Amino acid sequence: MRAILLTRRSSKSTNVDQTSLIDGTDELSVPSAFWGIARVGPVVWASLRFGSATEGGRDTRESSFILIEHGDANSHRHATRPGGCVDGDVEQDPRRLFNSCSVGSNVDVLRIGSFQPATPVFLSPIAGYCDLAFRLTVRSLGGVGLASSDLVNPRGLLRQTPKSMALVETNSDDQPLCIQLYGNEPDEMARAAEWCEEHGAAVIDINMGCPVDKVCKRNGGSALLRDIIAAVRLAGTVVRAVRVPVTVKMRLGWDDGSIVAPELARALEDAGVAAITVHGRTAEQKFRGSVRLDGIARVVEAVRSIPVIGNGDICSPQDAEHMRRVTGCAGVMIGRAALSDPWLLRDTSAWLAGDPMPPPPTPFERLDVMDAHFRRLLAFRGERIGTMIFRQRVSWYCRKLPASREFKERVRLMTSPSEYWDAAGAYREQLAAGRAERAA
Repeated sequence: MRAILLTRRSSKSTNVDQTSLIDGTDELSVPSAFWGIARVGPVVWASLRFGSATEGGRDTRESSFILIEHGDANSHRHATRPGGCVDGDVEQDPRRLFNSCSVGSNVDVLRIGSFQPATPVFLSPIAGYCDLAFRLTVRSLGGVGLASSDLVNPRGLLRQTPKSMALVETNSDDQPLCIQLYGNEPDEMARAAEWCEEHGAAVIDINMGCPVDKVCKRNGGSALLRDIIAAVRLAGTVVRAVRVPVTVKMRLGWDDGSIVAPELARALEDAGVAAITVHGRTAEQKFRGSVRLDGIARVVEAVRSIPVIGNGDICSPQDAEHMRRVTGCAGVMIGRAALSDPWLLRDTSAWLAGDPMPPPPTPFERLDVMDAHFRRLLAFRGERIGTMIFRQRVSWYCRKLPASREFKERVRLMTSPSEYWDAAGAYREQLAAGRAERAA
């Protein structure tokens, strides 16, 4: 057996990679704070956690990777690690393999407390969109490690108001499920978390990232970023109330003058929070500008052992791979891009796992998924409300459909399900005619 120890040390002014070759090693002493280990054919890959240090007045970070090769090294020259890295020559060019892989993460070992998702790709709690019908639609396409409910107010949940019950509606096909709560009253949040656990939530998430005014005016969502002590007290109370893992979704800070995510993440870990999801913008930015990967990376560096999930601007599998490689995050959470392309989670999971990419959906397949989504809405919400909701969703779907302006307008103005089926039938005929014309 042989092993290659790969170490990356970086600072603001320099990046140095060091490679050491250890021959004839039967045992390796792996630090206790390692991220995970996975076997890939004849190769065992151990990915160690970040360490932080100060060197010459500069903050540095270090991550090490041990590649342990079993059997005849000459007969197993190439290996692919889960996580989307390219084939690397293990014997002659270990640094190429190291540089192509996501730093500090491993697709096979992401664990949130007692919960281990099937993939490191999560569906975000998209406010106003992530209801049961949409979650099931995305799940039906594959690749979902965890899906979340829309954010729900604990007071409405405990009172079981119709609106709150619709937000947390679920069934046996909607698993594993995370229910996201927002609020600022610890006892109320804890009692709501107990309700979520009793009703099948695999994970409970606390929203500390929503920038919407109506949420922040109640001192919930990203308003909690302005009071770290209260935020940590709230999270600790919820953690103690339930047995399932409790996570937090946050932003980098309230504004550029108050970037608190690294400090808050470390404090939340001490309070028992099992994972942190970071949207790489401030609350003041809302969805303007670009996501800041360096901000997510600082949160990864700040925590000791819990996973960090990166979120923001993931519109392709390559975006997800880039985020993981640059930040070291253990997984990714996909939000608005899934509204127009619900296959994105499937494709991203395949890409990160190094599996063959599925063929892209045809316009007919996209229309079939729209039909299924609409049927679910009608079943769960009834004809009137289901029709109203789908009128708001069609514009997202049509971003990926060719020559769909007339179809989109007909659906946006529909008042009954029959009008949708008529419009969808006409659009199918239009697609078929176009295909026949191209074939001729």
